[in-house]
Amino acid sequence: MTIEIAPGALLPVALAFGLLVGSFLNVVIHRVPLGQSVVFPPSHCPGCDQQIKPWDNVPILSYLVLRGRCRSCATSISLRYPAIELLCGLLFTAVAGRFGASAWTLLYCLCGAALIAAAMIDFDHQIIPDSISLGGLAVALVLVPSVAAYAGGTGDEGMFGTLWLASFKQSAIGALVGGGSLWAVAFVHARISVAMGRTFEHWPGEGEALPKPSEADYWLWFPGLGLGDVKLLAMIGAVVGPLGVLDTILVSSIVGLVLGGTQALARGALGRPFGFAPAIAVGAVAMLFLPPLWMLNGF
Repeated sequence: MTIEIAPGALLPVALAFGLLVGSFLNVVIHRVPLGQSVVFPPSHCPGCDQQIKPWDNVPILSYLVLRGRCRSCATSISLRYPAIELLCGLLFTAVAGRFGASAWTLLYCLCGAALIAAAMIDFDHQIIPDSISLGGLAVALVLVPSVAAYAGGTGDEGMFGTLWLASFKQSAIGALVGGGSLWAVAFVHARISVAMGRTFEHWPGEGEALPKPSEADYWLWFPGLGLGDVKLLAMIGAVVGPLGVLDTILVSSIVGLVLGGTQALARGALGRPFGFAPAIAVGAVAMLFLPPLWMLNGF
């Protein structure tokens, strides 16, 4: 399934669209963890509460023109805002360059935007909102089979249904493999930690008893890993499939070691919790551009 677009216009359009989406992601990243609406009230300065005018809200350009300050009160604006806009714009451009003017490009851009939001929220708050992970999973289980069926269909309704169902099975298996494999690692780690008598600052918590098999926390609450990571990998598995999500986990683990070690050195302390979603996001995006790892092993 291809999308009609003028030759040579795809990458500039993808960049512009990505910058706009990145601007919206800044709102999502700030407001969703606080339980606030991403629609109302309109964007405003945190210093003077003045509503930001449309001409002062142009991605990157407005930041440069205003020299990183609010027009009304001159409050400094974090460099992270244009950085996220640029990151999203470059990601959309790279995806468009890789997959062309197709529905796959729209799908992967949507997934990439969700990953950026999840990564930044987890970095800030060590949480991944269900609206992103589970909401993304639900959307992926519908959109991925639909795009696959349209891309491989011949106009035959029966063929479309067959392709949709086959792709849905792959997405569902990918979600189970992605979420299930990480859950299994966390569960086994929790049981080994209990057997060794290990305790953690946040698990089970001061004065709290370890959860029992009859309690939900026994199955869903683990030291060193949030259930949000499990849900996010389930969403990714629904997009990239079972083999793709296994590759994602491998790359994410390596990236997580680097990011975790860097944060530990920066903080001057080991063992402090940090968000794993940034590493997961890097691993998932890498799978869109790198050959499958199983192919590199000659299988």
